Amino acid sequence: MATNNVKIQKLGKSILTHGVIYLLAFITIAPFIWMILTSLKDISDIFVYPPKWFPDKIQWNNYARAFQAAPFGRYYLNSIFVAVTVTLGQLITCSMAAYAFARLKFWGRDVLFYIFLGTMMIPYQVTMIPSFMVLHWLGWIDSYQALIVPGLASAFGTFLLRQFFLTIPKELEEAAYIDGCSKFRVLWQIILPLSKPALATLAIFTFMGTFNDFIWALIVVNSEHLRTVQLGLAVFRDRYITDWDLLMAGSVMATLPILIVFFFAQKYFIKGITLSGIKG
Repeated sequence: MATNNVKIQKLGKSILTHGVIYLLAFITIAPFIWMILTSLKDISDIFVYPPKWFPDKIQWNNYARAFQAAPFGRYYLNSIFVAVTVTLGQLITCSMAAYAFARLKFWGRDVLFYIFLGTMMIPYQVTMIPSFMVLHWLGWIDSYQALIVPGLASAFGTFLLRQFFLTIPKELEEAAYIDGCSKFRVLWQIILPLSKPALATLAIFTFMGTFNDFIWALIVVNSEHLRTVQLGLAVFRDRYITDWDLLMAGSVMATLPILIVFFFAQKYFIKGITLSGIKG
């Protein structure tokens, strides 16, 4: 009898735990579901009260109208080009800086690293005006350089990779040095292949942050042919009215590349963990 009571209690706790998890998961994903369903509604279905989740008639042409309202193809190319370039740039610069801070010995290395790390505590809004002034002095405002160059290095990326590099056994590098490898070759052929989980994580964060950036692109871009997807969504907002059906359709299209990159990189993230499992 006591055994049955224990099983019932465990079953009740399990049902309660899973119920709370499913409820929190639904609360998290509900705005995305609402965005997708709203993108398929007619404008008359959006403002009804009480609100309806599902449209009376699915309006697939909202996506075609969104593409016709603005050159979203150009916006997509700009966003993907900028995001991919910034991601590759951070993987290169952050990996080299992280290797220097993790393995190379030079005067003031730790102090310089802590100063470098301290820049993470400075709010992004504080550095926008100085960055804008530098770009204006260089004549890069309203150009791809303004969208790309400021994001090619990152204190967060350097810190993330440095911490991972420190977990790699030094014996692997020492064996490579005995075989005559240079420091750059050690980084390229030993450290980076073993750091796929950290590199995939940095790539995900960088791509998502750059692709979704709105404030910086709004400040440095004036020409329509340089607009990114996030700036393009503002086309559907007017002073007195907002085309919510087209705005939601554009938002869904702007979210798809992020989801694709996340799931694609997630596979390599898990694969990197299994390939780099080294026991000390």
